[in-house]
Amino acid sequence: MTHPLVDRPSRLERDALERALDRVCRARAIPGNAVTHLTDGPQAFGSMLSLIEGARRWIHFENYIIRSDSTGEIFAEHLAEAARRGVQVRILYDHLGSRGTSRSYWKRLRRAGAEVRAFNRVNPLRPLKSLRRDHRKYVSADGTDGVIGGICIGDEWAGAPADGRPPWRDAAVEIRGPAVPALDLTFLRLWQAAGGTAPVDQAPSRLDPCGAAAVRVVDGVPGRLRLYRAMELLVAGAAERLWLTDAYLVVATPLFASLMAAARDGVDARLLVPGHSDIPTIRALTRVGYRELLHAGVRIWEWHGPMLHAKTIIADDTWFKVGSSNLNPSSFLSNHELDVLVEDRAIAASAAQQYRRDLGHAVEIVLRPRRAPERLATRLPPAVVPAQPRPLRTGQIRARKELSRRAAVTLRKVAGGARRSVAGAIIFTLLGSGVLLIAVPRVMAYALAVVCFWLGGAAVWQFLERRRHWED
Repeated sequence: MTHPLVDRPSRLERDALERALDRVCRARAIPGNAVTHLTDGPQAFGSMLSLIEGARRWIHFENYIIRSDSTGEIFAEHLAEAARRGVQVRILYDHLGSRGTSRSYWKRLRRAGAEVRAFNRVNPLRPLKSLRRDHRKYVSADGTDGVIGGICIGDEWAGAPADGRPPWRDAAVEIRGPAVPALDLTFLRLWQAAGGTAPVDQAPSRLDPCGAAAVRVVDGVPGRLRLYRAMELLVAGAAERLWLTDAYLVVATPLFASLMAAARDGVDARLLVPGHSDIPTIRALTRVGYRELLHAGVRIWEWHGPMLHAKTIIADDTWFKVGSSNLNPSSFLSNHELDVLVEDRAIAASAAQQYRRDLGHAVEIVLRPRRAPERLATRLPPAVVPAQPRPLRTGQIRARKELSRRAAVTLRKVAGGARRSVAGAIIFTLLGSGVLLIAVPRVMAYALAVVCFWLGGAAVWQFLERRRHWED
């Protein structure tokens, strides 16, 4: 049901939104694709391995993290086997993200015939350039089928059912059709940046339509803000529903304002973020912004389970964004990212159904505590509330009260602690620096001098390198 102030967008408004997305993304929506929504690593890994097994001409395999653990070994075996049967296998990994992967892992793949490239090796003489990372997660075969999302190659995403350890919560899509050659072009661009050569016999071909989904490829390039502008347009263009999931949320003020404006206009704006994170500092920064969002009408849930690593947006009943980018400055400014914006009602419905299931494993953050257990069913997300509640036995009363406490957590409990932790870290750093400057001024001066010489030397080295390039 729409809000009185928000009508369904007209065809004219839809066309205007699509033209704006064309411009900011520098890519048009490509119709005629068959798209499958994939949930979590095991499902996505099955699709990836099927693509690798069925490849006949080439495989493009790109990821920020490729571990040499049991999951990585499974992929290494399949990729090596593909290379041995004559398939051209190109593997692109991020040098920083995959820093823990053993050298023997890459050597084994090269011996099998695969081409392996590390993107942007960390160089102390180029500190600013070293911040640019390849954060993308993409696999394709023969230019016809591909899998894209937020899933890395590691045991965290596979889980361990025998040990009762579930996989990290994540999302991806499998795409078959005309959009895959466009995705391959983005891979080849970074492949060349990493020192690889573009194949002359793999020019993108026109594929016949094979499905109903339109797919827009959003190639995130550091500093160009394509992803940020696309997200702003998507948030501003939503008329009924705006459901976001993000693993490392640190939103810029204008995008925050757009999200709050949408909620005030009656859009069903929801935000699902991790209740615990592998980067605790990010969780604290995420919680700092809760109060303004809640006052504007945005509903916030924190996921309680294995790490929530998904990066998705569901807009109205049509749009589904999925890929590698998070809503934070790192994704917008310094990382190479790859997202797709799928326009298809069936995919949006599948993603929305999964979102509702996810809320059943999350706690909602509210402005005021919920005191009365009997009011619980009226305020929980639908996935948590039974359709026909059964009478409680005496032994269940305590469990219900515990559920009441877990189902909704007050803002003061989470955001207050977050603000204190962030403020405390800043205060501690400033006071500690002051104490050290007084206690050991010479040591601090030497440390500052080393940093200045390092940055200055790196700047001189980079200038000379550019000058040689200009002269050549």
